Amino acid sequence: MKRLRTLVGIGLGLAVVVGAGWFIAQGGTSAPQAPAGRSPPGAGVPVGVAAAAKGDIPVVIRALGTVTPLATVNVKTQITGQLVEVHLKEGQMVKEGELLAVVDPRPYQVALQQAQGQLQRDEALLKNAQIDLERYKKLVAQDSIARQQLDTQAALVRQYEAALVINQALVDAARLNVTYTKIVAPLTGRIGLRQVDKGNYVTMGDATSICVIIQVQPISVVFTIPEDSLPAVRKRLRSGAALEVRALDRAQKVELGVGRLDTSDNQIDATTGTVKLRALFENPDENLFPNQFVNIRLLVETVKDATVVPSAAIQRGQPGTFVYLVKADDTVEIRVVDLGVTDGERVAVTKGLQVGDVVVVDGTDRLRNGAKIRRPSAMPRGAAGPPVAAAPPGATTPPPRLNQ
Repeated sequence: MKRLRTLVGIGLGLAVVVGAGWFIAQGGTSAPQAPAGRSPPGAGVPVGVAAAAKGDIPVVIRALGTVTPLATVNVKTQITGQLVEVHLKEGQMVKEGELLAVVDPRPYQVALQQAQGQLQRDEALLKNAQIDLERYKKLVAQDSIARQQLDTQAALVRQYEAALVINQALVDAARLNVTYTKIVAPLTGRIGLRQVDKGNYVTMGDATSICVIIQVQPISVVFTIPEDSLPAVRKRLRSGAALEVRALDRAQKVELGVGRLDTSDNQIDATTGTVKLRALFENPDENLFPNQFVNIRLLVETVKDATVVPSAAIQRGQPGTFVYLVKADDTVEIRVVDLGVTDGERVAVTKGLQVGDVVVVDGTDRLRNGAKIRRPSAMPRGAAGPPVAAAPPGATTPPPRLNQ
């Protein structure tokens, strides 16, 4: 038993020696490597930087809007009768005054002829009564007839004159009814789906219209903005400025049209604190469709020659609103700044920076005041870096950013 224990101890010792030799052969004595993705001590924090530059900042109000036609007309008949002709086609564009349908005109043509005959008869009676009145005037002057007979004849003439006015009105009404048998487009626009077919009997009290015409050129978009933004908009409108409005699709990728602000509502919605505005679009390609939801970009004004930096450079904390300013020795300094207007991707700095100052736009979460940084390889030490590009009014393209 004692010999067995000795043999086991010798075996374990040999195993330890063999394992140690294998570990050394596999590089176990090599120096430990720094974890992947980490910089060696003292190398500085890798960051992305950008330089402040002069640029124009468009003051843009973003909103959601609904495409609303300037006019929507339910076309109905103004008389009673059977539809004998239907000329409209679903979805077609029609011009004002274009023939859409015809109601059977024969009953109304007969009524017109009857009214015209009555008018001619009364005209003849009036003429005869006027001749008798002139004759009676001469006889009264000669004292051949009584004065009462002259007065009676004068009253008869006035009676026929009144009847003539009534008959003329009947003729005009009958002629108007004949005109109403032709149903024409009341405005220029696009026809929707047809709702009544040829052969149907239509009346003025029908709940169903013959068709619906919507004006699509021009067309409007109604949208709301916060009440805090209203003074700036109204100030520009009072000055006579034409404020540009751009409409984008739901995904904000396709521009559907460019229009102008037309007017604002006369009151603020107390429940939401917003006010409605209306913009007009010529809509030549009919990209804007009635009741469509669109994204609106209202250009209020453009701030010229501002000191501009990317919005990603702006930090907020205990010092207030600040940026990490890159110094010549590749260290950063906390610089408190005052901000002006922004277009979302860029912001104007009114105080605290000058054109050419380099600020950190990426990697700020790893920085502190006085921290060492490592610039992107594209920007050598001490270089101010490329300026922030000035976007045109209404543009949302972000400025160039130098990232590692």
